[in-house]
Amino acid sequence: MKSPATWTLRRADAADADAVAACAIEAFRTYIPRLGLTPTPMAKDYGAAIANAQVWVATQQHQQQQQVVAALVLDTTDEGFLIDVIAVLPQHQGTGVGRALLELAEREARRQGHDSIYLFTNEKMTENRALYERIGYVEYKRLVLEQRTRVFLRKRL
Repeated sequence: MKSPATWTLRRADAADADAVAACAIEAFRTYIPRLGLTPTPMAKDYGAAIANAQVWVATQQHQQQQQVVAALVLDTTDEGFLIDVIAVLPQHQGTGVGRALLELAEREARRQGHDSIYLFTNEKMTENRALYERIGYVEYKRLVLEQRTRVFLRKRL
């Protein structure tokens, strides 16, 4: 694990949309060669997500301004409380900021009356799947789409 960093977790506002998009692009860019396509989070409209869902950011002081180093998009669907996107800038991966956002997501799910939380990832994103399984998520469904297979995982709270 890299040395601990200090960051601030807060709800995103409209002014954060570009920084959240840039964070997602950098975080998911590494998967393009493996997947043979652009990961969905790289093309998401984060302005709309901030307006219509629950978007959180982790910021860190960088050269006298706050920089978004990680982002989390939460939503409520027919299936329950969803972690739609979690993205950490590559240079901040391994610092604990992703774990802090996952813990925040679980607290928010509980606070909003949910007894579980779910997410989905591409079956080829094996590192992500391994992490989620290590922290208590269990696969419950696969959805085969035209160019990808989504693996759905749920964690009881």
